[in-house]
Amino acid sequence: MTDDINDIIILGSGCAGLTAAIYSARAGLRPLVLEGGRPGGQLVSTSDVENFPGFPDGIDGFTLVENMRRQAEKFGSRFDGASVESVLLDGEVKTLRSAAKTLRTRALIIATGASPRLLGIPGEGDFFGGNGVSTCATCDGAFFRGAEIAVVGGGDSACEEALFLTRFASRVHLIHRRSAFRASDIMAKRVAEHPKISPVLDTTPVAVLGGADGKVRALAVRNVKSGEEREIALQGVFVAIGHEPNTKVFAGKLPLDAQGYILPHPQSGLPHTGVEGVFAAGDCADPVYQQAISAAGSGCRAAIAAERWLEEHGR
Repeated sequence: MTDDINDIIILGSGCAGLTAAIYSARAGLRPLVLEGGRPGGQLVSTSDVENFPGFPDGIDGFTLVENMRRQAEKFGSRFDGASVESVLLDGEVKTLRSAAKTLRTRALIIATGASPRLLGIPGEGDFFGGNGVSTCATCDGAFFRGAEIAVVGGGDSACEEALFLTRFASRVHLIHRRSAFRASDIMAKRVAEHPKISPVLDTTPVAVLGGADGKVRALAVRNVKSGEEREIALQGVFVAIGHEPNTKVFAGKLPLDAQGYILPHPQSGLPHTGVEGVFAAGDCADPVYQQAISAAGSGCRAAIAAERWLEEHGR
């Protein structure tokens, strides 16, 4: 494989990468998908996906990803577990290096996703993915109808998630470690005026606590000024302290914004990047939506753009 030049390599095997694989495989390009350290991306840890079109009764996240992978394989996609450690993107052929091998390709689709920032407190990982801890209100909010929940964070995203979750929850505790929210004035005002939202300021989470049923029963918090600790009885904790795009290997190689998200080509826009033959899809290039369906759509666009680029350059 070291000496072969691939027509197309796809980095990432979440919704964006697998959709790109399906489209490019059907175009006869035999894409090589590098799955990296987290095959399937964030979606595999989601127990129920209810907002992906075509599944009126919902579908398990792992099953959805596995179905997409099988579909990509059916059309000729190849898979490799390698994690890329360095890249050379200049020139007609791109070079990718992992710990064990060197791979070359004419076109590259980057679909490495983004990782939610977590609190790193006891219990958080134990109850993540269907047991009460989530990083996506849009994905999981409907599972908390009539429940009391908490949102941790103080920016616009946290306020937006808290407001969204009032559609389902009986009470939303919005927990922030500072004495005022970092959100814009209008978002902070909406939160303050909403009857279902209880701001909990100067407070930081200490631990997520579970009950005998294996679900979240409370959040232990500490007041940062007094040091006093207490428990807030609830059934769900939504962590909204941001995401980190998985793009460190491309620093200095591609145009990235201040947070590390891949920037679109100034004329062509996404999925094109600022480097010829390199395309981006999914959450690594999307600081706004970060949904399975928007990632899948961008994977389609990237595959079609890459196919056309290869045709124009004499594949």
